[in-house]
Amino acid sequence: MTKTYQLVIDRLLDKTKQNISRFGDEFPHTSLNGSYQLNPNTNWTNGFWSGILWLSYQYSKDQDFYKAAVRTTDLMRERLERNHGLDTHDIGFLYTPSVVAQAMIEGGANVKAEGLRAADRLMKRYREDIGIIQAWGPLKDSTQGGRIIIDCLMNMPLLFWASEQTGNRRYKNVATQFVELARRYLMRGDDSSYHTFYFNQDNGQPIGGATQQGYQDGSTWTRGQAWAIYGFALAYHYTKDPAHLETSLRATRYFIKHLPSNKVAYWDFDAPINADIKPDSSASAIAACGFHELLDILPSEHPDRGSIEQVLTESMETLINDYQTPDDAEGLLDHGSYSVRENKSPDDFTIWGDYFFLEALLRLTKDYRGFWYEK
Repeated sequence: MTKTYQLVIDRLLDKTKQNISRFGDEFPHTSLNGSYQLNPNTNWTNGFWSGILWLSYQYSKDQDFYKAAVRTTDLMRERLERNHGLDTHDIGFLYTPSVVAQAMIEGGANVKAEGLRAADRLMKRYREDIGIIQAWGPLKDSTQGGRIIIDCLMNMPLLFWASEQTGNRRYKNVATQFVELARRYLMRGDDSSYHTFYFNQDNGQPIGGATQQGYQDGSTWTRGQAWAIYGFALAYHYTKDPAHLETSLRATRYFIKHLPSNKVAYWDFDAPINADIKPDSSASAIAACGFHELLDILPSEHPDRGSIEQVLTESMETLINDYQTPDDAEGLLDHGSYSVRENKSPDDFTIWGDYFFLEALLRLTKDYRGFWYEK
């Protein structure tokens, strides 16, 4: 399959090069009527476009990708200086594939300092009084103040990286505390996951799980389950806590068990299966990266290796054969969903789906790891 993956990567890089001139200084988010909706660096997803450019440069050493990656990353720095739209947990999504990616590829004290500034911005979301990283809204907001979400697992590598760069254990301690909180409250006894969970703002006591983008509060939103697979595996890389590895494996078993026959997830594992049910190719692209991460960790004799390897291969084959966009499309991976429940891009291409699709392909060819840790 390696040759097939390389051919697909070459095709995706050709499309990405065309997108450089299409997008200019704006950032793609999700598609509408077959074209990306662009924004002037105001969305939580903008780091993924920088990440695609850095991955493309890392693979090809093409200077066109390098120049575009530097330009978009400079724009991300400007946003950090303006503090525009950064009252969110998504700082890791914004700055790990952009500023931290540049630091990993190029080094340099100035670039690393910008990454540390981003980590400090994320630390402002930490509610020490109740021990959570608040997901959305102003701190102590009456409706959002006690809320965490499973997506935030993928923002913790920024804090782990900052701890490694500085020797300051506070970054790692806060990240580890969040991972543990997610393990205890976002993961359920049957190894499925809540999208979000609420805590009492006065005393930090748990209230209960809910959803924002899933089918219903008790259902399993598949992208959230994919964040759990990948996020807990990455946490294990930094903490070496066997509970984090086991949680990733348990989330993986649940994900695999509930996949349809083509091995690409629907948008929610509990949504009614009918002719109108939407897939979420981005969930399977994220999960593919998590599966590969697990295969890099697990010993050859581990009983889960065979099933993970098989589903990873079958899932990637379906994404390649049935979910790639046509040549003239701006996106790389079709049939992703942002939020079916809210009718936001329910069946479109998404910039995070594009990013993780490319990362998964690079993992399977040149053993790259994206930018969630330095190998």
